[in-house]
Amino acid sequence: MQRGRIDATTLAGGVDLQSTVESGQSYLWAREDGTTYEADRAHGGDAWYWTTIRPDNRSEPAVLRVRGTDGALEWESHVDAEPHLRDLLRLDDDLDAIREATPGDRLLRAAFETYRGMRLVRDPPFGALISFICSAQMRVGRIHDMQMALRREFGVPVEFDGETYRAYPTPEALAEATEAQLREVGLGYRAPYVQRSAEMVAEGTAHPAEARRLPYEDAREYLTQFVGVGEKVADCVLLFSLDFLEAVPLDTWIRTTIEEYYPDCDRGSYAETSRAIRAAFGDEYAGYVQTYVFHYLRNGGE
Repeated sequence: MQRGRIDATTLAGGVDLQSTVESGQSYLWAREDGTTYEADRAHGGDAWYWTTIRPDNRSEPAVLRVRGTDGALEWESHVDAEPHLRDLLRLDDDLDAIREATPGDRLLRAAFETYRGMRLVRDPPFGALISFICSAQMRVGRIHDMQMALRREFGVPVEFDGETYRAYPTPEALAEATEAQLREVGLGYRAPYVQRSAEMVAEGTAHPAEARRLPYEDAREYLTQFVGVGEKVADCVLLFSLDFLEAVPLDTWIRTTIEEYYPDCDRGSYAETSRAIRAAFGDEYAGYVQTYVFHYLRNGGE
């Protein structure tokens, strides 16, 4: 086992692990105590979280455990986890500069102040794709439960520190699953979407990571070729996996925010409303603003 510590004071804007991984951005991290997405106003906790990674220099998946405590991130893993944490949790983003670059209206100031240190995630593209295919008409806790069920049924076991974890399933594993098997783990009508999209990746027909090389709106269009992926799900994958920090997924919470706070941004179509709210949120880091506003309002802000 390897262990390490990342001093939060060396990170511009700090880091709050709990709000970063329990704010509806990611469903690929889990609390060791099994209570992921059960806390109200998730922020500032010191629980251990885990995920699995697939390092290039290792044939088997590795477990990565981390917690925020005493002004630092403490981690444990099969491998040197610091570069993976810096990538997955976007620890090199300058949160202070991002905040300065965004509009200063009252709602945005309150959201940034309440959840200081929350970062965007950079989830692996395939895991992000499947997670958000599962997100349609689902609360965040249920989406997370689905991903854990996929790990248990279709992920390979990984031994670490006397415990058995399960890696996130590969595209091949989910492509080989039947619709009935996927329904049995709770995916419901999303089961054929997950199976067919996994099949597309496994067969080399398309891969979500390919969208990264395209201009933003073309990247969103590229992702909609996957089964069960509309514009909102595509925006989630772009923002929380593929580095399109301008993306603003127009989910129920953000549409309500537009109605109450930015009514002039409602332009009817998804594309035009998206352009208008991105501009209202400052364009370049509009996705960061969206994430803070989503977490703030979902947890009773305003």
